[in-house]
Amino acid sequence: MMVEGSAFTRNDVFQMAIRVAFVSAVTYFSIKWLVNQIDPTSKSRKKAEERAREQLRKYVLIFRNETRKHSIALDKLTDHEMIIASQLVVPEEINVNWKDIAGLDHLINELRETVILPIQKRELFADSRLTQPPKGVLLHGPPGCGKTLIAKATAKEANMSFINLDVSLLTDKWYGETQKLAAAVFSLAVKLQPCIVFIDEIESFLRTRTQHDHEATAMMKTQFMSLWDGLITDPACTVIIMGATNRPQDLDRAIQRRMPATFHVAMPAAPQRERILQLILRAEPTASDIDYSRLGAATEGFSGSDLHELCRQAAVYRVRDLARAEMAKTNKSTSDSDDEYVDAVRPITMDDLCLALAKIKESKIQCGSMAPTMRIELD
Repeated sequence: MMVEGSAFTRNDVFQMAIRVAFVSAVTYFSIKWLVNQIDPTSKSRKKAEERAREQLRKYVLIFRNETRKHSIALDKLTDHEMIIASQLVVPEEINVNWKDIAGLDHLINELRETVILPIQKRELFADSRLTQPPKGVLLHGPPGCGKTLIAKATAKEANMSFINLDVSLLTDKWYGETQKLAAAVFSLAVKLQPCIVFIDEIESFLRTRTQHDHEATAMMKTQFMSLWDGLITDPACTVIIMGATNRPQDLDRAIQRRMPATFHVAMPAAPQRERILQLILRAEPTASDIDYSRLGAATEGFSGSDLHELCRQAAVYRVRDLARAEMAKTNKSTSDSDDEYVDAVRPITMDDLCLALAKIKESKIQCGSMAPTMRIELD
């Protein structure tokens, strides 16, 4: 009787344990599902993970025949590394090279000599720690002068992985997640090396620290700089943190120390503006009357992006003329059907560029970014 009672008791306890385990599992997955439904970032995280897997597969296919110090195993990346990997751009997807940048030949030569050459010819400088590539590069200058293009072209020419870091990815509402995401930036970059981690508007992320900084922000900055020091002390690591800013004075002094290679991207002068215009319009149908030297002289104070907008508006004018001609043709009676109408898009002319220039200068004067005394001397 005692044996049977004891056996019955053990069986009962076993069944109860199964029930408790089942209820616990159901409760756990129910709570997890509910949290995912409540969390507003769950969908974006899933999309980021899908993009990360796609980009990492491209990385493996591109570099499988090359000798890389670290191999990438998709199943061995952490969840935080997968989030950062969604910002990965492989060199073959970068559609910018040195030929697409005009008027910055001196800057390109400096980047080739100080950044790219020590990476491509690393075996020649193996016996020297002074000739290693810098772990931090800062591009500073006015907006629209090509800082982002230079960063992408550098990764393209050096055949380096490119992480276009979105700083908003590093912020998380859960305590401690921000530090883990900051650490994932460096751990993933090391696995993808040689790699460039690019931070646009870096002063918004690593600005001068004050006592009024939020605790989470201060901890993230400290974590980021501490891990950055780890790259600096490892001469075999080929990871470069590259930042772009138009307010270098707002950067923390500790960050400036970690970015010894500093390049100023200035506003283009008249000869540089002339070359930029030629570069933008090289693949466009243009008339023979375009005087690039006059345009270069008349666009004083224009950045590279302003010149691109100038050419875009000029190109729109020829499409506008075609649309107006088609509308006039439709409204004409059948008796006038023998008249000639425009039946093709004409090339961009000097008049188009002059009209676009006048419009842009007028808008710049209205918004206060250009002196009203400047005149348009193209007539």
